[in-house]
Amino acid sequence: MSDHDEKTAGERGDTRDGGGESGNRLRKELPQEAPVAAPAAEEAPKEPEPERVPEPQPDPGPRLTGRQRLVQGLWPPRVTRAQLIVAVLLFGLGFGLAVQVASNSDSDSALRGARQEDLVRILDELDDRTQRLEDEKRGLEQQRDELENSSDQAEEARKQTIEKERQLGILAGTVAAQGPGITMTIVDTKGAVEADMLLDAIQELRAAGAEAIQVNGVRVVAGTYLADSGKGVSVDGNKINAPYRFKVIGKPQDLEPALNIPGGVVQTLEKEQATVTIERSADIVVDALRAAKRPDYARSSSQ
Repeated sequence: MSDHDEKTAGERGDTRDGGGESGNRLRKELPQEAPVAAPAAEEAPKEPEPERVPEPQPDPGPRLTGRQRLVQGLWPPRVTRAQLIVAVLLFGLGFGLAVQVASNSDSDSALRGARQEDLVRILDELDDRTQRLEDEKRGLEQQRDELENSSDQAEEARKQTIEKERQLGILAGTVAAQGPGITMTIVDTKGAVEADMLLDAIQELRAAGAEAIQVNGVRVVAGTYLADSGKGVSVDGNKINAPYRFKVIGKPQDLEPALNIPGGVVQTLEKEQATVTIERSADIVVDALRAAKRPDYARSSSQ
């Protein structure tokens, strides 16, 4: 290869090198063209969406108050089995309490409507009962002291035994009795007086301190029973007829008011159109006797 060819080749190389650097510089200075996006495929036209028709809303109606909402929440009730059982038990308890209150109200209604003097008389009667119990207590304590302090305890015990036997004989109806008291006569022309009414009279007299009672010749004792018998009444199996005459020994100031309390014996008998007469007396004789009955099984524990 000749020198001319080499030079020419060298110059060519320089030219290429220079052209290369110039080309690079031009490429750096010229802005790069944005890549041309490929044409997008034609989109199919979208079908228009159907218009949504709003659903009709229910009419809320008038605005409810708080009480109306509470009533709607409670009715109709949603009751479970346990709640039903509890409700039945509570109803039974409430019914029992109501019956008890009503019975107490009926028994106390007479006292609520009583006059002031009647209430004072009832209080006096209660005070007298308390005083009688206190007197009986003091009497027993006195007997005990006399028996303990007596020089001849055997003789003192014999005296007390005789006195106690006499008292028990009066209560048992085996001996006659005499003392102050009242006489009550019940006239029953229509036959409306029944055995339970006479029994109430006996119980009221006992509560007022009656120590001996006799009805139409029949002695009343602890085991006395009464029953209706035709148009009359049977007392311990003995038939008696009206008028019924009670002879009672006790303190008249206690016996008469006990029968005349509001809603008591006298008012009950008068509601049955019976006539009741009560007379006080300083000397009442109860002479109807009961035979002493020996017990079949009971024996004195001291023997």
